[in-house]
Amino acid sequence: MSDSQGSPSRLAGAGRDLVADWAADRRVFAMPWDKAMIWLFILSDVFIFACFLVGYMALRIAATEPWPDAGEVFALHLGGEAVPLLLIAIMTFVLISSSGTMALAVKSAHAGRRGATALLLGVTALLGLTFVGMQAFEWTKLIEEGVRPWGNPWGAAQFGASFFLITGFHGTHVSIGVLFLVIMTIKAWRGSLGERRPGFMTRRRGRYAMVESLGLYWHFVDLVWVFIFAFFYLW
Repeated sequence: MSDSQGSPSRLAGAGRDLVADWAADRRVFAMPWDKAMIWLFILSDVFIFACFLVGYMALRIAATEPWPDAGEVFALHLGGEAVPLLLIAIMTFVLISSSGTMALAVKSAHAGRRGATALLLGVTALLGLTFVGMQAFEWTKLIEEGVRPWGNPWGAAQFGASFFLITGFHGTHVSIGVLFLVIMTIKAWRGSLGERRPGFMTRRRGRYAMVESLGLYWHFVDLVWVFIFAFFYLW
């Protein structure tokens, strides 16, 4: 009888403990809340980018007109000669390099090296801004050549819509990342990440956890570009 009476109370107590663990600002499964949330955000973004790329491939396969040759469309002219995908290759190199500086920034943050963390975050932001600037140049060049979401001079009309949607969505992610990198650089330089100062993106914890979360986001953005480069530009 005591077991039957005690079971509901034990279940109620376990339920209260579970709610308290998830509702309080604590570690869940040995993972900070901010890292858990950034992983959930990345997972949701994976589905969005996957839908875009799968939709692009479906449009390209179903297109009744010839699909424009990316090597010709995205070529740069140097010395009177067209160099296929030169700008895209430079953009890819810049973005992949920024992933390396971001990894070093996270390592410096965990080691508590404020100056190195701020410097590496600043370099990462500069590389990201360079990528966005080259993408803006790419957009401007194609718009001047007549590319629109509803058509282009080289073939299938779906090319323009696919290009602006996929690269624009990714470029927005990079731009947002650059903004947060600049904010984090300033905070790291001021020492806000290593001291218990309340503030935007630091709260009152006095640790460098946000640098690691930002690093996860940035690596994800870089990885997505690799797939865009492979499926949109090389295919």
